[in-house]
Amino acid sequence: MRVIGLMSGTSYDAIEAAAAELRLEDEELVMSVLGAHSLPWPEEPRRGIEAALPPAGTTVEAVCRLDTLIGQAFADAAVRAVETLCSGSADLVVSHGQTVHHWVEDGLVRGTLQLGRPAWIAEATGLPVVADLRSRDVAAGGQGAPLVSVVDTLLLRGRPGVPAALNLGGMANVTVVPRDADPVAFDTGPANALIDAAVRHFTAGARHWDEDGRGAAAGRVDTALLSLLLDEPYYRRPAPKTTGKELFHLPYLLDALAARPVPEPDDVLATLTRLTAVTVADACRAHGVTELVVSGGGTRNPVLMRMIGAEMPGIPVLTSDDVGLPSGAKEALAFAVLGFLTVHGLPATVPSCTGARHASLLGGITPGRAPLRLPPAAALAPNRLRIVPAAPR
Repeated sequence: MRVIGLMSGTSYDAIEAAAAELRLEDEELVMSVLGAHSLPWPEEPRRGIEAALPPAGTTVEAVCRLDTLIGQAFADAAVRAVETLCSGSADLVVSHGQTVHHWVEDGLVRGTLQLGRPAWIAEATGLPVVADLRSRDVAAGGQGAPLVSVVDTLLLRGRPGVPAALNLGGMANVTVVPRDADPVAFDTGPANALIDAAVRHFTAGARHWDEDGRGAAAGRVDTALLSLLLDEPYYRRPAPKTTGKELFHLPYLLDALAARPVPEPDDVLATLTRLTAVTVADACRAHGVTELVVSGGGTRNPVLMRMIGAEMPGIPVLTSDDVGLPSGAKEALAFAVLGFLTVHGLPATVPSCTGARHASLLGGITPGRAPLRLPPAAALAPNRLRIVPAAPR
């Protein structure tokens, strides 16, 4: 089955589209990566997302408009993926949508909202669409995240020691896959969220991220500010746990800077980059990680990657490219896998990773133009992911 995965993370810097051929062979899920591309957000929905994210207020009208605009932008990305990545032919689209709120109270996730109406994707491509993948896990008592833990577990199972997968998006999430225990996954804290917020603030919106970590490289870590930020109670909560921009946003940072002023913007960026490295390393050490496989937009920040390595001496730090998954497209490919499992009648969550009562089938299916015909339900869930080269086109 040829599947397209669509993803936009909490940084909302781009829509990621990736395509893969997926098939089940006994207890293996076999993947051939067909390609990936990254599309910048059109200005109107990008501004709408920025205006709607916590702690900002919004209206039902704004949410309705944004749901349509995001759906249309994802539809454009899907059409382009069918044409350029799949040679004009695909079987399924899986859309994560754009998270605008993750409702957490006292560590319990009560709801999660991803916008981007899948009907627009189905109408534009004619293909069935799997969407709203997080809600079912939340209904089953889970955190609704990190859902990529399924793919991480399949990919890392059998590697020596205690391997872990780290994704550096707006938030950082890690999946630890020990040989003799259930896997565990959780958000370690902010990855790029506070860095991006600081850059937008200090440049009055002229820039949106610290490109190549240049600001952090030019600054010095302020130990007092770092100590203050590390006092955040979230870091001491047990896993599984999730967080987002409901907590780690610009006012949160400005409150910290009011308590511990740091006059140089580059010093703030250096400190926030170190914060990500320290919280990632602390989480990995607490779970005995012996190898770290990193993906996500943060892999393009060499300063962040060096800081993570410095905080974890003696532990190999790889990118997911080294194990066959393009680091910039890993989450989009992961959601392609989740949708593939759904249409084959297979649960796509790991309860020990999300905290749910049981594994669940994920998402809702929007039919394409043709009558909806699902594949026969698979008799056996895969326990390994094998990545093979794509066949020549």
